[in-house]
Amino acid sequence: MINCIIVDDEEHAIEVIQHYLKSVAEIKILATFTNPIDALGFLSINTIDLIFLDIHMPEISGIDFIKTINNRNAQVILTTAYKDFATTGFDLEVVDYLVKPIPLTRFLQALTKAQKIIHAKKNNFQISLNDDDYFMVKTEAKGKMLKINIAEIDFIEGMKNYLAFHHNGIRTLALLTMKDVEERLPKNKFIRVQKSFIIALNKITSIDGNRIVLKGVSAEILIGETYRKNFLDVMKHKLIS
Repeated sequence: MINCIIVDDEEHAIEVIQHYLKSVAEIKILATFTNPIDALGFLSINTIDLIFLDIHMPEISGIDFIKTINNRNAQVILTTAYKDFATTGFDLEVVDYLVKPIPLTRFLQALTKAQKIIHAKKNNFQISLNDDDYFMVKTEAKGKMLKINIAEIDFIEGMKNYLAFHHNGIRTLALLTMKDVEERLPKNKFIRVQKSFIIALNKITSIDGNRIVLKGVSAEILIGETYRKNFLDVMKHKLIS
């Protein structure tokens, strides 16, 4: 089942999408919102797979809405009466951009694309949470699944459409994004230090200015400005005075 919400300041636009989704058994509409602020509150406490999102809304635009969501895992289909923001939308990694009035065939094309992405992510990444935590990831080799022990991960590097897991002296490429793994890694064991790097806290051997040194790792990892305060706060809790 794919859980979705609809965010649009026009009731009629919401009704059109609801009508289109009636025939799609796999999609469950958890809520609809004419106020995007209410939608943000809902997202903070609920897990959503797909968002149908209007761009032009009085309280906050759809573009700013996407930027406001932290660690977004949900896929987004933008809906609007204007074509002006198509490029901006795709820069924010939305699934599709639908111009109102939305024809049913075009709507179903976008929905099918979203379904494929959501299913691929769910199938490509599984995690077992027990005393011997590990990932099962689908690698770049067709049909190959590989077990990666969490305790052996040094760091994870973002590489456009792939992630590189650096673990136990090797590197494994998986068709995933940073968003796919960040929320599902143990918060007490891993931390994101810049846009393209998540590191294992127990592998840190020293911090030299903005440079992090990891045990047995020659790669230089720098602390990104956006992530610096959170990283230093975490390190302060581990500091013995």
